[in-house]
Amino acid sequence: MLRPKTSLLLIDALLAFSCLICSYPLRFFSLDSVDFLWRDNLLTIFIYVAVIIFFTYFFELYELRNFLNGKWLLLRCGFVFSSSVLALSVLFYLFPSIQLGRGILVIFLGLFYIYQVGIRLLIRKFSRASKFATRILIAGTGDLAQKISAIIPADNNVHSYIRFISCTNKEPIVNPQLVVGHITEIKEIIQDYLPQKLIVALTERRGSLPLKELMQIKLRGVDILEATTYYEQVTGRLLVEDIQPSSFVYTHRFRMTPFLRSYKRLYDLIFSVIGLTLTAPFFPLIALLIKLDSPGTIFFKQLRTGENEVEYFIYKFRTMTQDAESTTGAVWAQKDDPRVTRLGKFMRKTRLDEIPQLYNVLKGDMSFIGPRPERMAFVEQLKETIPFYSTRHFVKPGVTGWAQVCYPYGATDEDALEKLRYDLFYIKNYSIF
Repeated sequence: MLRPKTSLLLIDALLAFSCLICSYPLRFFSLDSVDFLWRDNLLTIFIYVAVIIFFTYFFELYELRNFLNGKWLLLRCGFVFSSSVLALSVLFYLFPSIQLGRGILVIFLGLFYIYQVGIRLLIRKFSRASKFATRILIAGTGDLAQKISAIIPADNNVHSYIRFISCTNKEPIVNPQLVVGHITEIKEIIQDYLPQKLIVALTERRGSLPLKELMQIKLRGVDILEATTYYEQVTGRLLVEDIQPSSFVYTHRFRMTPFLRSYKRLYDLIFSVIGLTLTAPFFPLIALLIKLDSPGTIFFKQLRTGENEVEYFIYKFRTMTQDAESTTGAVWAQKDDPRVTRLGKFMRKTRLDEIPQLYNVLKGDMSFIGPRPERMAFVEQLKETIPFYSTRHFVKPGVTGWAQVCYPYGATDEDALEKLRYDLFYIKNYSIF
């Protein structure tokens, strides 16, 4: 059975193809033009469809849980439309032979926008209907089961139908009214509730699960997942507190092959050179503004912890007053930090202060994408309180990363834990894509 994302991608590809075919008779009022398109322009059809599918994927329009926000849908579909216009226009300029005409392009993308929005609004509407609710059983009634039930509304379906199965004789932490039986009655419970998913949310599973019955249930089509795996799929981060060390050892993920490291380094070299070449002419202007704004140096350098916990100097444009930590020592930077200068606030919002880190990328201290580097003082502190914190240092730190994209600015141990969840998700799932 195809996954929902795969099915939706195939539907989009079919829709894009159909819209391109329909755009010809709509533009020229003749069915003969369709035969011309089909006979002589198969490569062009493929390019048009590939471009629009790429931007649909890029703007996360295959993430079904995002469909719950109607405004988000309309906006992202608009981004697909405008980005496709720009990309295809550039391709027309570079390769004139693939051009089908501006009128065809506008009609094609306009039709696709209407159908793309319509399909996703239909999915959104039917996912809210109770008869289409996702039926989920959670094996467990403790803390882990409670965490999993809390994130289920963020899954593909608002109206998920959730029930719990007790696996011990302990008092349940979850709502007792939602506990439908004991794990020994699993076959009868499955027959009564017909779930699509069974999530195993137990911190200790030895002797608690009837494996023979679970195998039969899985072969009948019920999707059985570990709680940590489900949490990762839904949230895009790892449930660090409940991960066993064996999860790192036995998984085929968490593995940086020589090819991936070489590719990543090549990518970093190419784009750091391009980035420095494009931004270098603005360095004198930025330097002058920094000097006029506050006394002190132009550049700020600080020891940070890199790959394998080796320290290196990171370079930025200075955004704080000179010697900002001379009296306090190493402290977390705050969201509205009073030490930040007027120009520094603007540079931090626009990320202009990060540009000199391209030199760190060129040197090989950093990568474009990876966990953000911290100071050793904070690293030693966080290693004591957060499990697996050192794991983030098995890759090069990044100018940006999954945690920066997904999580707002943070300056506490709790924020560090949340960022670690995202960093480990990135390291685990790292690939060229």
